[in-house]
Amino acid sequence: MSTSQWYVAEGGRTLGPFSTADVRQSLQSGRWTAGTLVCPLGESSWTPAAEVPELRTGIGNGAAPPRPPAPRRMHEVDYRIFGEEMQFVEVELDPGEGAVAEAGAMMFMSAGIEMQTIFGDGNQTGFMDKMLGAGKRLLTGESLFMTEFVNQGGGKQHVAFASPYPGKILPVQLDELGGRLIAQKDAFLCGAKGVSIGIAFQRKIGTALFGGEGFIMQSLEGDGLAFLHAGGTVVKKELAAGENLRVDTGCLVALAPSVNYDIQFVGGIKSAIFGGEGFFFASLTGPGWVWLQSLPFSRLAGRIHQAAPQTGGGGKGEGSLLGRLSGVGWDGS
Repeated sequence: MSTSQWYVAEGGRTLGPFSTADVRQSLQSGRWTAGTLVCPLGESSWTPAAEVPELRTGIGNGAAPPRPPAPRRMHEVDYRIFGEEMQFVEVELDPGEGAVAEAGAMMFMSAGIEMQTIFGDGNQTGFMDKMLGAGKRLLTGESLFMTEFVNQGGGKQHVAFASPYPGKILPVQLDELGGRLIAQKDAFLCGAKGVSIGIAFQRKIGTALFGGEGFIMQSLEGDGLAFLHAGGTVVKKELAAGENLRVDTGCLVALAPSVNYDIQFVGGIKSAIFGGEGFFFASLTGPGWVWLQSLPFSRLAGRIHQAAPQTGGGGKGEGSLLGRLSGVGWDGS
């Protein structure tokens, strides 16, 4: 079914509607690419422009010749995820293939794997580029260094990376998301060699001050696999253009760049003070995918801290006189 009006997803916003001629002209000029998501007026399904016949015929025509496909940047790796609540991912590497991970994430590796510490994410070549890459990691609260694992042996080798706390490991194919994903600062666990880990600034001051995840989030870029970790149960939701979802700020794991992220006050003062849900929600507006977690690490850490004996919380959950007396010796001490 053909249409003459289109919405276009660009930079986290929904633009339009545009005529077919306008979309074709923008494709030819290079403003939008064959992978830019478009949606017909009156519908909710988003499709890359290259898959729409009336738009595809205009890609590459005119003054701008079609660009050859870019060489693959990230290594192609296979993987398996094991476990339920405390998962780990085992990555299979062919000779010469590699993976990168946050320091301390490695669980085990085959004898043919060579491990080395790298500055930043390993994609920078010059000294200043390496310093800039490492500085970006500091801004997101991560270490200056990452660890690289490369198969230097014969045949297939394996390396495994473990979850830092109860939850789920999420495999994400970056090229299926347009080559970029925005994630909370500590979500990245590991990825195929070549993944670029940068920063994503939240431009709105309200998001910066009250967003829970702060002014800066991680930007993962590449054309291969990256693995995120989230707490508790994870849900993946697809938001249609203009569809809004409000979530607890700590429950947001990741979002596609086409999703608009803002902060919204919960409402009345009584609800804000006594509701127990905080003062602000994360307001997510489609189109695009979002990933949510049921148990943010901050919430888990807070409950553990409240129950710790050092904070006076020990014994609160025992709920009976016998429980309170269990720590008292027979001599009354």
